[in-house]
Amino acid sequence: MRNISLSDEEQSDILPKTATLWWRTPQDFDENGHLKVDISDLSKLTPRLKILREMERLAFISTEGLEDLRHKLITYRAGDFWLPVGGVKKEEMEIAPVITIVLVGLCASGKSSLVNYMYSVLGRSGLIPFAQTSSGNSHYTTMFLEEHNVLRSMRSGFCVYDTRGLDTNDMIEGLDEVSTWMTRGVRHNQPCFRHDDYNNNKITNKRYTKRNVDCAIIVADLSEINKAFISGDLKDVVALKSLFNNSSIRKSNENPLLILTHGDTVSAEERINSRLKICEFLGIPETTGVYDVACLTEQGILPEESDPVTAFALTEAVYRSLMQSDRNHQPKKKLKDWIMLFLTWILCCIGAFFAILANFFSKCSQPHNKKLKY
Repeated sequence: MRNISLSDEEQSDILPKTATLWWRTPQDFDENGHLKVDISDLSKLTPRLKILREMERLAFISTEGLEDLRHKLITYRAGDFWLPVGGVKKEEMEIAPVITIVLVGLCASGKSSLVNYMYSVLGRSGLIPFAQTSSGNSHYTTMFLEEHNVLRSMRSGFCVYDTRGLDTNDMIEGLDEVSTWMTRGVRHNQPCFRHDDYNNNKITNKRYTKRNVDCAIIVADLSEINKAFISGDLKDVVALKSLFNNSSIRKSNENPLLILTHGDTVSAEERINSRLKICEFLGIPETTGVYDVACLTEQGILPEESDPVTAFALTEAVYRSLMQSDRNHQPKKKLKDWIMLFLTWILCCIGAFFAILANFFSKCSQPHNKKLKY
């Protein structure tokens, strides 16, 4: 395999001059933008080199590949990425009209910022904020589920849900709520109130369509991960692992996608090392299904013009989530399946009835047993 690192002249032809190749540090790259270590032998690649190689891959195809991938998302319809398996035809599969992707993560992990970045990159909205964020001194928290049509298209084949962040001090309640979303579905403007919230009005507007969740993307703050490993206080990292390993999120053998945000607030070395550490802690590969998305739009121009690598990484993450979703569709229930479900329900009712009778007669016989003792 050839070295995909680019020289300065080639880089200037492919990438805009405003692009930031943050991973190209003097420690790993020479002055011409080539890796100092030969990566042709894949068996000798260290985890660090795998990340550098992955970033070089994204840089190499970002400019030309972004438009191609964006076009695939714009023309995407639910089930387009489905492949025939198990002898079942596509028309026999249970495929919803719209694929639903849910962003989950700890509080202030960057979920709403990621939604805004999706609008900018995929919907070409510029810097218009569609989702309110908790950046800066703001203490805003998403209190309702928000459905976003990030393509800004009436024919969009997927939607993205912004959710409330999980509190590390009450992960049990947070994980229960995530499990409810994954198993029972989500609805736009659905309340996300917790037990300690002042306004605990859980009335949901039923007029919004209820959608079954097809894929969950976990969003994590890389700067907070870096702080956790430096300080040794791994509370946030442990909470993230419990969310990542939640059984309701894993709908197949594939790991949930992980998007690392706010990496721009730490040094390049810390950015790489923190990614290595969190991937090792979660027990996942350093590159497959993991994306570094800084969500920066401070330059005042479209994100893909300021950082095409990050824009492509985000687009590829969405594309990959749709591929995961289409692979997890289940066959439609046939008549015999409904009959078996009905019979199972009848048997459960009969079992519950006899259990109630047994409990009733057991209580009735207790006074009689006491009289016999005397």
